[in-house]
Amino acid sequence: MGAMIQRRSALPVLAGLAAGLALAGSVQSALAQDFRSCVAQIRSQAVSQGVSPATADRMLGNVQPEPKVLELMDNQPEFKTPIWDYLATLVDEEKVAQGRELLRRHAATLAEAERLYGVDRHTVVAVWGVESDFGQVSGRWALPQALATVACQAPRRRDYFRGELISTLKIVDRGDLRPEKLMGSWAGAFGHTQFMPSTYLRLAVDGDGDGRRDLVDSIPDALHSTANYLKRAGWVSGAAWGYEVRVPEGYSGPTGRNPKQPLSSWSSRGVARLDGGALTGSGNAGLLMPAGRNGPAFLVFKNYDAAYSYNGADSYALAISLLSDRLKGRPGIRTPWPTDDPGLSRAQRRELQELLIARGYDVGKPDGAIGAMTRAAIKDVEARLGLPQTGRAGYKVYAALKGRG
Repeated sequence: MGAMIQRRSALPVLAGLAAGLALAGSVQSALAQDFRSCVAQIRSQAVSQGVSPATADRMLGNVQPEPKVLELMDNQPEFKTPIWDYLATLVDEEKVAQGRELLRRHAATLAEAERLYGVDRHTVVAVWGVESDFGQVSGRWALPQALATVACQAPRRRDYFRGELISTLKIVDRGDLRPEKLMGSWAGAFGHTQFMPSTYLRLAVDGDGDGRRDLVDSIPDALHSTANYLKRAGWVSGAAWGYEVRVPEGYSGPTGRNPKQPLSSWSSRGVARLDGGALTGSGNAGLLMPAGRNGPAFLVFKNYDAAYSYNGADSYALAISLLSDRLKGRPGIRTPWPTDDPGLSRAQRRELQELLIARGYDVGKPDGAIGAMTRAAIKDVEARLGLPQTGRAGYKVYAALKGRG
């Protein structure tokens, strides 16, 4: 009798579970159908804009959505990472040394790009270093899959990504690149200097004279195209991007890249060069204080805006600008960041991972990339040390692990 009662009472539970599974299956089926319908619309739009049906079918015929892409859309490092962490990895001694070697190795190509477009070669190489670590990290997503996902399922900017997907089809259709070369970021940026597909169509140039614009396998094409981009973004030949300044204690005046003001206006507010000298530069400038009143400050000019246009984030534009200075042999930032836990260079991040591995944590390969396993290990270490559990690869955890070596 007891067993019979138990079986009968389980029936509603099983029925509910079956109904839930059926509903979930129905939702998934509807989402899949919506995705296929969206891709079909994009195919039709691309063909109407001149893409051959064969290319459209080849690129979109078997494309499937990738949920991870949508997660990455809401976790962009330029907007999520403390600026001292962001710059510590992008403007470190390792990158400066690599950049100087590449300046030497590609001197002829860079000199020609500088002559044609009037853009400082150090800035071009800085973009290359920040965007793809000089071609070593250019992205792992197949562009048709990534762009179809955001064009059809993203919570915002679907029309923009639809246009980028169609531009991707046009690049292949015009013979610049083969489909298997189209690997890039979740948002569709690809190649040595991470052009978006629509930017590729507008501004990529043939730098090596082979009749094709190939920013994936041709370094001359990538460097010339980057110089062309910056020129079109308003680069002023021979002018500085800006420089670090000192602001008076208690400063409460305007800040930000825009609106720009005459140097005389900044001088009247007590803004001066770090050495106390008079402000110099061509044109009006904005006062950038990326970490607030207690951190470094910079006067920025029109060439800073050209770098900013590449990605639309001050942290990014500062990385480009500061790396270009370091490649010229100039010093880095001299004013400390307002933190007692500064960021780590890539070499220090690799060493941090090695220290974690030595203590039995599985963080994968010690490559300096801070992924989920490394963050989990750091949280455990922070808990053991009585620190707030952030999972951040900062100096405090690094120093503590080294001290306990």
